[in-house]
Amino acid sequence: MKFFLHVSKEEQKRRFIARLDTPGKEWKFKASDVAERAHWDEYMQAFEDAIAATSTTWAPWYVIPADHKPVMQAIVARVLVETIQGLELSWPEVSDKDRIANANARQWLEAEDE
Repeated sequence: MKFFLHVSKEEQKRRFIARLDTPGKEWKFKASDVAERAHWDEYMQAFEDAIAATSTTWAPWYVIPADHKPVMQAIVARVLVETIQGLELSWPEVSDKDRIANANARQWLEAEDE
């Protein structure tokens, strides 16, 4: 599973300013980030091209709106849950022979304390 967490240009700006204004968060910011914003449309096109070229039915991309972190996390969690449920997984079956062996092992373990 592949997730593209899409942050809007406006939200990116807000986060950049917050990093500059918050002691201990400034390390997350580089002045070159502002220069890269001038290429926003080119980056968006490159992301679209990459997603279109690499998304398949067996390994799709999920483009997730990420301006609001709790909403983004809930969407990703939902996709993960639905995908895992779709696998129809089940616990392995224990044979009668193994069940008997396990019962004997349990008796041995319980006797070990005595």
